[in-house]
Amino acid sequence: MCRDRAGAYAEGAALGAPHALQVADRFHLLQNLGQAVEKCVAAHRGHLCSVAPQPGQAATAGQTDGACDVEPTPLALPSGRRAERMRAHHALVHGLLSDGMGLRAIARHLGWGRHTVQRYARAARWQDMLTGRRTRTSRLDLHRLFLQRRIDETDGKISIIELRKEFADRGHPVPYSSLRDWARSRLQWPDAPTPAAAAPSVRTVVGWITRHPDTLTEDEGEQLKAVLDACPELEQTHELVRDFAQILAQRTGADLPDWISSARDAQLPGITGFARGLIADLEAVIAGLTVHWSSGGTEGAVNRIKKIKRQLYGRAGFDLLRKMILLQ
Repeated sequence: MCRDRAGAYAEGAALGAPHALQVADRFHLLQNLGQAVEKCVAAHRGHLCSVAPQPGQAATAGQTDGACDVEPTPLALPSGRRAERMRAHHALVHGLLSDGMGLRAIARHLGWGRHTVQRYARAARWQDMLTGRRTRTSRLDLHRLFLQRRIDETDGKISIIELRKEFADRGHPVPYSSLRDWARSRLQWPDAPTPAAAAPSVRTVVGWITRHPDTLTEDEGEQLKAVLDACPELEQTHELVRDFAQILAQRTGADLPDWISSARDAQLPGITGFARGLIADLEAVIAGLTVHWSSGGTEGAVNRIKKIKRQLYGRAGFDLLRKMILLQ
């Protein structure tokens, strides 16, 4: 009897068919393993900052839409606790977007408001979240050529205070903070520091670790190697995931107790709890990693229905959902 791994399913199967062989579904085994890996990567996310940026990422960051102004180099990267939080949130939202999640799904996943997620998604750079003016017009745009010329004439040595004074002498007084924020995002300054590339998100690294190695691109493989080199704990997690996948693919469930022992000895966040959970349902899990029976087809159909339902954004009734399921 193939079943889900929840305790209620195990109890129901034992009461309804006490002599039947209970088989833990492989889909849920892999799903539980993925959740355990996510906990482990999140616990060691500090090591992700040391990973080298993706090849070509720096060049991509400097490209802009042909319909927009050329992206300028900022005067100086904003710093402080708020700036770091903005940078991390921006990288997190764009990482989830690259994984194929929609704005509403990201908002539910992070527990944020949809409009907050939307602002991060629309910001090309995390610095744009600080000023909030990157996508808006400003009266200072009319004087951009003059201000840029003064910067070029002084080789960038002119300060914002001096620029503000000269601007006021021309009959255009402007608050210092407004000119400072606008100049950082719209003007080009020589020898300005290049913004650091964002570290890969937790979900991205989890995908690299749990996916089959043959499905990774060359760049993803290089980045995964950099992550594993930077964090021995994640390298150990990667080895355990590969060993578990081999047991599942080769149906060698008899090797599971040794894997559980190795996972428990590793004392890795998430992985240790996953191994402990396997012990509580050991016979069914071993059977699931040995016999060919599985409810993977059923789980696939259920996921397809859930996907169609999400695409409707909760605005359609049962009749439309039924028609879409039948048509697809």
